Amino acid sequence: MNERIKVGIFFGGKSAEHEVSLQSAKNVYKAIDKEKFQPVLIFIGKDGRWFLVNNDEKVFTKEEARKDGEEVVFPVGGEGLLMKVGGGEASKIDVAFPVLHGTFGEDGTVQGLLNLVDIPFVGASVLGSSVGMDKEATKRVLRDNGIPIADFVVVKKEEEIPSYNSIVEKFGTPFFIKPANMGSSVGVYKVEGEENYEEAINGAFLYDNKLIIEEFVKGREVECSVLGNESPKSSKLGEVVPKKDFYSYDAKYISEDGADLVVPVELEKETERKIREMAVNVFSALYCDGFARVDFFLKEDGSVIVNEINTIPGFTKISMYPKLWEVSGISYPKLITYLIKLAIKKHKKNKKLKTTFFD
Repeated sequence: MNERIKVGIFFGGKSAEHEVSLQSAKNVYKAIDKEKFQPVLIFIGKDGRWFLVNNDEKVFTKEEARKDGEEVVFPVGGEGLLMKVGGGEASKIDVAFPVLHGTFGEDGTVQGLLNLVDIPFVGASVLGSSVGMDKEATKRVLRDNGIPIADFVVVKKEEEIPSYNSIVEKFGTPFFIKPANMGSSVGVYKVEGEENYEEAINGAFLYDNKLIIEEFVKGREVECSVLGNESPKSSKLGEVVPKKDFYSYDAKYISEDGADLVVPVELEKETERKIREMAVNVFSALYCDGFARVDFFLKEDGSVIVNEINTIPGFTKISMYPKLWEVSGISYPKLITYLIKLAIKKHKKNKKLKTTFFD
């Protein structure tokens, strides 16, 4: 019997999306094919410390279970080693599966570390991760590629804050205020009047030093999953039908009655073709690899606007990314296997391109 590939599942992290990561990682761990792969659970605390924890589902829900893990310094020597603090035998991983949503995980930081020590990893490159995480960078790249986006302005903390009236003059009401580098709708505010404008600005600045003020786009929220490296393919489409003002963090992860997910959603064939093709174009324009979920607004006149991309989309039991592939013919376990194979394939290709001064 061939030795199983050791897959390091990285979860937790310093982001405000820490709790979401725990939910996603739990589902990845449960679904991974344990005959082919040996999962190695690597928990990153909110304080940035790394722990090698036992392969037990309790670590995803109980803090005391994670505290029983062994603190590690990772990685060392370019060999995928997790060196235990205080000594002891090192553990090794063959490929990394970051299930880290938001900053310090989805933004290229962990990807750069893995590149540095030559470990294959699931998902986008450093460039794709960082561009996809920053809403300003995403919008500018898409706009330069002729892909339709919502109009926006950028506000930095050290700069003068635009007046409420100047924003209304540009966008009308309502409009959205979002941290530029955050996901899961954390720190997102829908502003409908001057009375909550300052609160929204201050609240969003708690998560980033740069904000996006964005026009409100009235339309259906349609999502598409993308999978692949050089020749990515798109899934069938799903629709999010929020039961409140918008698809907030609470609606996504806390409230069981926050939104309805329609999977798959039936649209006119030409509209579906257009959205699926645009999803692949977004994926390629933003230098992505492996997987991503692209979110759209479908307006009443049939036009389509790109809302955002998620380069490490949610993998919880109710998450859209795996659901869309399931209805497209790829089960959750097979999807994880495919993603790991894509990571290894990308790594082998990149190694052939690499050279050093001493070659």
